[in-house]
Amino acid sequence: MTTTTVFDRARLSSAPRTRTLRLGELTISYVPDGLVRLKPRGWLPAATAADWAAHRDHLDDGGFLVAGIGALLVERGERALLIDTGFGPESHPDDPANPFLGDLYGGRLLDSLRRLGREPRQIDAVAITHLHTDHLGWAWSAAPGTGTPPFAHATHFVAAPEWERRDLAAAGGATEERLAVFAARVHPAADGEEIFPGVRASFAAGHTVGHTTYTITGGGRRLIAFGDALHSPVQVTHPEWSCGIDHDPGESAEHRRRLVEELSRPDTVGYGGHFADVVFGRAERRSDGRFTWIPVA
Repeated sequence: MTTTTVFDRARLSSAPRTRTLRLGELTISYVPDGLVRLKPRGWLPAATAADWAAHRDHLDDGGFLVAGIGALLVERGERALLIDTGFGPESHPDDPANPFLGDLYGGRLLDSLRRLGREPRQIDAVAITHLHTDHLGWAWSAAPGTGTPPFAHATHFVAAPEWERRDLAAAGGATEERLAVFAARVHPAADGEEIFPGVRASFAAGHTVGHTTYTITGGGRRLIAFGDALHSPVQVTHPEWSCGIDHDPGESAEHRRRLVEELSRPDTVGYGGHFADVVFGRAERRSDGRFTWIPVA
């Protein structure tokens, strides 16, 4: 595993590529599905124009935060777990009236999986961080040439409080009809439950009522898949900047502060699924006491 000690702005503004690292017997791979360009003033409303001038390196040439959309593949021998399922075969152009999102597209996940040597039928289980459309797309979308979703055979782990309040997900596009497609396969997960060898769920409410992180342990190291607790590496430096669509901005900020401290600990790697092409990394404390994201792999 290699470490990048200086931000490469090209990677912060690029579509993410497949990336892989090892934790003991586990192989962990990022599986790209698509991309969304976030409007920084709406997405992180606490940040001012002066803040963005100071953090211009985190924006692309159009002034957007580039956020990848995809999934995390966890393999142990023949067994495999997929954390989140991407946006699915949909796309939406930039709507100037939308204060949060620019253009948004998905659809690459199944091909990306196959490039990693996995067919969808070889996924034993799916774990969902939260019930937003960019994490659920292939849970309800039919695979090309079929009438069923690609993971229709697999158990879908969703945090119990997230599933209990799934009515809240409709505001973000996860309608009752869409959730019904995979509802029969949902296992409401408990806080701390081991859902796959070496993988435990941890409730981390704030972004949604039952937002969940997954801690993956192997080879004396751990990887924290933190879902949408952080949407951009700039929040590692500014954990007080909550997302404009957080269910509870105060709770999410408090969780983010604790999370960033955890990501600075030895033998700990983070996975930020929306972190452009720097999805794997760690937090490093700066001389001013704040942290910065250091990409790995």
